[in-house]
Amino acid sequence: MRELIRYLKDYKKESIMGPLFKMLEACFELIVPLVMAAIIDTGIRNHDRPYIWRMGLLLVSFGVLGLICSLTAQYFAAKAAMGFGTALRRDLFAHINNMSYTELDILGTPTLVTRMTSDINQAQAGVNLVLRLFLRSPFIVVGAVLMAFTISVKMTVIFLIAVPVISLIIYFIVKSTIPIYKSAQAALDRVSLLTRENHIGARVVRAFSKQQEEISRFEETTGALTRIQLHAGRISALLNPATYVVVNLAIMAILWSGGYVVDSGEITQGELIALINYMSQILLALIALANLIITFTKATASAIRINEVFHTQPSMCGGEKTGSEGDGEVPAVEFRGVSFSYANAKENALEEISFSAAQGETIGIIGGTGSGKSTLVHLIPRLYDTSEGEVLFRGRSIQEYQLEYIRSRIGLVPQKAVLFQGTLRDNMKWGKEDASDSEIREALDIAQARDFVEAKEEGLDLKIQQGGSNLSGGQRQRLTIARALVGKPDILILDDSASALDFATDAALRKAIKEKTRGMTVFIVSQRASSIKYADKILVLDDGRMAGMGTHRELMENCRVYEEICTSQLSGEEVQRG
Repeated sequence: MRELIRYLKDYKKESIMGPLFKMLEACFELIVPLVMAAIIDTGIRNHDRPYIWRMGLLLVSFGVLGLICSLTAQYFAAKAAMGFGTALRRDLFAHINNMSYTELDILGTPTLVTRMTSDINQAQAGVNLVLRLFLRSPFIVVGAVLMAFTISVKMTVIFLIAVPVISLIIYFIVKSTIPIYKSAQAALDRVSLLTRENHIGARVVRAFSKQQEEISRFEETTGALTRIQLHAGRISALLNPATYVVVNLAIMAILWSGGYVVDSGEITQGELIALINYMSQILLALIALANLIITFTKATASAIRINEVFHTQPSMCGGEKTGSEGDGEVPAVEFRGVSFSYANAKENALEEISFSAAQGETIGIIGGTGSGKSTLVHLIPRLYDTSEGEVLFRGRSIQEYQLEYIRSRIGLVPQKAVLFQGTLRDNMKWGKEDASDSEIREALDIAQARDFVEAKEEGLDLKIQQGGSNLSGGQRQRLTIARALVGKPDILILDDSASALDFATDAALRKAIKEKTRGMTVFIVSQRASSIKYADKILVLDDGRMAGMGTHRELMENCRVYEEICTSQLSGEEVQRG
């Protein structure tokens, strides 16, 4: 938790004022038993009603002042805690966005969501409670013991025995629950994972009528979380009865021994009542302190998980270069002996890949499922770093360029078409922030999306629902292609992004890209031989290795893998026509 304290730096005043007002409230609370003693010893004993009324009004005044101090302390503590949570959430979100795909693959989406939400909320609640109680509760305990000492040194011995016993009970209960709360947060990760899987795969679950099985899985997972929390709850439930037993025994000891002390005249009846009140205050303060420790324990467990994300530093750092000095003779993209493996993978996903793509050239990439096609194109915008070899952009290592620059020059259309909630125009401006409507329409025209967009009454103001759920799969794919084209990138990567298009639209798209994006280097990843057979150069991948490279005709003659793909998809006439 210490590492996260820096997020309170902008709330120093609130972090000081909150505890101070709580201490002021505690001062009023410590005076109350003395006033009660005065009412009993002076007012009631002497039947002095005016004195009782005056002291009663003083008690009410202390209550009102205590309430004001408490509300003020709560305001400052809440303001600091909310500011802490907001700043922490902002920095954690920014840190996650700076991570490469490698770190995101290692950590996983469900745990990142849990840490961004539940864990930060726990840490925020911990800060709130600490600012309110970390000075007040110890101050009450120490203050009550000192006040009891001023009343009777002999009776204070009972306090000095009871307080350590209660403290030990709290310590052992809290120590037992710390690891359980950590396990609870890990179980919450598993619940988040299952919930996310079912939300994303809802159609698949229903298509296979697996609702009951998934409900059973969810109940089993949440049941495990419930058992962990119940275990922690049972241990925590011992806190109140155990501490109340000790305090009530102490009160009985005060009453029993206090009777002799009052009878001997060492203390008055009012002072005996004050001692009992001070013992009750100690109990309430220690119970509050225990709740603070439990909440702080949860916050600490959450802080450890948050810091794990902060300690996961991005493995990818950009260079300084923001432009290219290469001329038209230099390849737009070049792979030199590139090998790559995913984190914790035993084998390479790519092995010894070497090729070059000239400016304005169209490169087709084909191969079986899992052959490494998407992995290869993900290395071009540096979503991953190579394990061996290097990727060059216009004659220089891609690692020499700033990440922002290199990605602004490369338009990547991923396999899964992702659109964001908002208008169609807003989505298109992801490719270029200041894009005009004419530039957007030009991109839509190339992507074969202009017709269906203009058929909508709203046009570019068409509202896109979350994930583009109000559009068909083909429409989403065409819009994501248009979004990449808006920025007029030097390199366009279509990662199997036309799989939902019919053959006619796919052919029209390829023709439009070839004719209207001259000078742009295009990579087309596809399972369809018809989509890449007219490419200037075709790369054939097989189990992460280069099985062949060349034109359609060349590969049909000397690449068995490519020949098998084509003959399984195309007619004999289509094969020869290429």
